[in-house]
Amino acid sequence: MSEHIGSRANMSEQEISRRQAVALMAAAVAVPAGAASLQAAEMAPPAPLALWYTQPAKNAMGEGLPIGNGRMGGMVFGGTAQERFQFNEDSLWTGDENPTGDYGTMGGYQAFGDLHLSLPGHEAATLYRRSLDLQEGLAEVSYQVGKVKYRREYFASAPDQVVVVRLTADKPGSYTGTLNLTDMHSGKITTDESWITSYGALANGLQYEAQVRLLHEGGSVQVADGKIAFSKCNNLTVLLACGTNYVMDYGKGWRGADPRAEVARQIQAAAAKDYAALKSAHRKDYRALFGRVTLNLGTTSAARRALPTDQRKALDTAGDDPELEALLFQYGRYLLLSCSRPGSLPANLQGLWNDSNDQAWHCDYHANINIQMNYWPAEPTHLAECHLPFIDLVESQLEPWRRATQAAPEYRLASGAPVRGWAIRTSHNIYGGMGWNWDKTANAWYCRHLWEHYAYSGDKTYLQKRAYPLLRETCGFWEDHLKALPDGRLVVPNGWSPEHGPTEDGVSYNQEIVWDLFNNYVQAADALGVDKEYRNKVAGMRDALVVPKIGKWGQLQEWMEDRDDPNDHHRHTSHLYAVFPGQQINLVKTPELAAAAKKSLLARGDTGDVREWSFAWRTALFARLHDGDNAHKQLIHLLSTDATLPNLIGNHPPQQWDGNFGITAGITEMLLQSHEGEIALLPALPPVWPTGSVTGLRARGGYTVDMHWAQGALTSAVIHSTAGTTCQVRAGSKVAQVKLKSGETIHLNAELESRH
Repeated sequence: MSEHIGSRANMSEQEISRRQAVALMAAAVAVPAGAASLQAAEMAPPAPLALWYTQPAKNAMGEGLPIGNGRMGGMVFGGTAQERFQFNEDSLWTGDENPTGDYGTMGGYQAFGDLHLSLPGHEAATLYRRSLDLQEGLAEVSYQVGKVKYRREYFASAPDQVVVVRLTADKPGSYTGTLNLTDMHSGKITTDESWITSYGALANGLQYEAQVRLLHEGGSVQVADGKIAFSKCNNLTVLLACGTNYVMDYGKGWRGADPRAEVARQIQAAAAKDYAALKSAHRKDYRALFGRVTLNLGTTSAARRALPTDQRKALDTAGDDPELEALLFQYGRYLLLSCSRPGSLPANLQGLWNDSNDQAWHCDYHANINIQMNYWPAEPTHLAECHLPFIDLVESQLEPWRRATQAAPEYRLASGAPVRGWAIRTSHNIYGGMGWNWDKTANAWYCRHLWEHYAYSGDKTYLQKRAYPLLRETCGFWEDHLKALPDGRLVVPNGWSPEHGPTEDGVSYNQEIVWDLFNNYVQAADALGVDKEYRNKVAGMRDALVVPKIGKWGQLQEWMEDRDDPNDHHRHTSHLYAVFPGQQINLVKTPELAAAAKKSLLARGDTGDVREWSFAWRTALFARLHDGDNAHKQLIHLLSTDATLPNLIGNHPPQQWDGNFGITAGITEMLLQSHEGEIALLPALPPVWPTGSVTGLRARGGYTVDMHWAQGALTSAVIHSTAGTTCQVRAGSKVAQVKLKSGETIHLNAELESRH
């Protein structure tokens, strides 16, 4: 793979132009009949931050365009004569508490159903385009049949809690066809006038319902053969609402009221509004979140920009499409706010948009990196609200997790009594149930997210009431469970480097995560000024932990024993947790360990069984080591190879979403870091981004940062404080002390001098 990529990276401009021409000709063959005559201008992207294609999707996961409002989501296929819209709701899960930890009975996330739109006569479409505008949160399909131009808009509204599909044409009476609904669980489907309802229950008793409403302008509508048939309509609006009776409450048995009344209320309220009002409310809500961050990494050539996304991604092997790389960054933010909003469930392994009832790994929550990676970009890319579903789920599951932990033989004191606190297995569901293998330190890794939500905001009320109690409880678990060596050092017993092994004491991955927990707890106690005695005890345990060693070939050891193979290209880089997302190893305080970590990282390489999320993690790791060139190379491996699918979704395989979230976090780390006790501006800027700007990134301590740079160096920065603290700012060798009150802003020039 690396040789192939290298050869393409060194292609001449003539060869690149030739391949672009070939790609355009291939696209002309792939689009519906008649579309081969499209000119380049007609195929131009509809917006700077848009994914777009010249053909409908053949499948959901690799080619469909995702829309979502946090709780509900769907995939746009964009067919002309036959359109399929695959939809989901985040709480449609099989399984239960499952105290035995049997992976086979844990259950998993399910697909909900499909909307099918039939439009006879639209087979011979021309001028076809399917797109997803990230700035608007809006998918579109446009094409022409004869002399009539057709257009569809799709969005998932958070304010109105419905999916909306709008069909228009530039000639009255142009829509004749049918609309019907299919259910992935054989629920009862009824059709009445302009309504379709699907209702059923899963084997675990979870009730679900979907309702569809068709609104038409002009023409007529009637029920025929279980479908809604429409004839000679001017425009159509399809509304979809769905839900289950799941509630995130262990005390209520995870069940609430029958979903029918709430689903009906949502769709009736939406139907009472006109389309313009629905779209306006959606845009206002969506843009308030997405618009917080802008990114400019440079300008792509007009010829490259004119290519559809699937062709364009395959050509970015030399970092010569900075606009596509900026789009990939924003895509991660788009996906997070589309599948994780306050009140929803968190992003799972293969996403809100799962189209299978038998998805790989049950489409569950994997605790050995995957769900954590989903949330790496939440705080630094200004989507802190989107972090809350993860934190909410952790809190909701604690009681069954505690019960399972106390019942586990692995977690007993010498006296036979159970340890305090809770632990989790590598996978879990939304009912307190867990599956495959205890992941010993996943509880401490989850606590990092509780801490980070405070670290970026400085919200002491949240810290005191929500994060601190769980940090303290989890420290109690590790106080009970750690093992003392003869020399007094502490190790995690019988640990494991994920999916790599072997099982033994003092595995670096485990040691680093417990160190991270203890260190975060100490900071939390200091911030609140509480529990000084226990705080000092935890600090002592932190300092007694075995730390990673430097091995015989200069690497950071993955195990206490020096057994690392320099030819090992395993997909996990678990022993580098302390570099990222942790903070134990960094260039400022531990330069020797940082150098050893880089040695390990370079040896792991980017071939073998490296996966989409591996490239994302390695991007962030190289960024933390201030190596922008290698960080960018990992980004290119993710983007230009089959590690991403045509719709830019990560490909493990099968499809997973964690790489999309992880690469957004990795790019952020290239531009801004705040883990070394200072705000570092452009710490890992690669040579291929010599000029650019970013606004709205967040730094720990309650700061928002804007930057401009040129010729590879900072030209100006704006730092805004929400917490009112003092910080050190660094840009290369330049350092400045900044003291701001809450709400104050400072403007800095290239020398980090205040412009006021």
